[in-house]
Amino acid sequence: MQGGERYNSISNYLKSEFGKKTVKLSIDAGFTCPNRDGTAGYGGCAFCSEGGSGELASRASISDTDYSASISEQIDRLSEKWPDACYLAYFQSFTNTYAPVQVLRSRYYAALDDPRISGIAIATRPDCLDDDVLTLLEKINNDHFMWVELGLQSTYNETLKAMNTCYIYEDYKRSAEALISRGIRVVTHLILGLPGETQEMMLESVRKVCSLPVFGLKLHLMNIVKTSPLYRAMPDYVPFGSIEEYVDLAVRCLEIIPPEVTIHRLTGDVPRKILVSPEWSYRKRTILNMINSELKRRDTRQGAAI
Repeated sequence: MQGGERYNSISNYLKSEFGKKTVKLSIDAGFTCPNRDGTAGYGGCAFCSEGGSGELASRASISDTDYSASISEQIDRLSEKWPDACYLAYFQSFTNTYAPVQVLRSRYYAALDDPRISGIAIATRPDCLDDDVLTLLEKINNDHFMWVELGLQSTYNETLKAMNTCYIYEDYKRSAEALISRGIRVVTHLILGLPGETQEMMLESVRKVCSLPVFGLKLHLMNIVKTSPLYRAMPDYVPFGSIEEYVDLAVRCLEIIPPEVTIHRLTGDVPRKILVSPEWSYRKRTILNMINSELKRRDTRQGAAI
């Protein structure tokens, strides 16, 4: 953590790593998911939208393997705000290790070969990392800046079953350990507010994830979206009654996360047009400002309760 910062934000980490503002370019590379095509299941995870949690990703044609148009479009749009930034290619939508390894290699290197790209981030499921994929990721990691994001969401298997993830916590632990043993940075996704979980269960998931030397954490505020199976099953479900309740939990989570773990997310981020609840969750900047204010009010910081 730098200066007066009370948590180890990924933005500050990347600025230290590259010496300047670093921006992720979200790429939809045309992958699908084993929980949609019948390999593991159908319908996707209950909380997931039709866009595979990638509504904000730039869609690249599957045949357009150099991604030049997608990357250029995003850089052009962002360069006015950040004229001297570094860029990471973020393979975001669906399961970005779910394809034959030769296809993965082609698509990853198509982005990495662009001279404007300084590194790569790959989001995937914990059950889609076989030995061939791990070998490819290790090779990329040896030559480029990289992290791999694992969508865990909860360490409780009963929750994962209820959410139709078609993977369990043990799949995550095995994959995280395999990546870490190869020197690959791991960023873990957890959702705060899943149906049936108490706040103590959510805190315990944070503790269990941090028992491994993960590089980063993404804490997602549970958003109910119109295109998700969860909304169809539980249209009246509201994960948190107020912003203040969520802010309190986020601060308590930060206090039990080791200071060296980078924080990639502290709330949700979905288009307002598909958001159902919490109705205030689209106010991302307000939520983050309130978390920072509460950290200061309590005179606490990341790792303070360890």
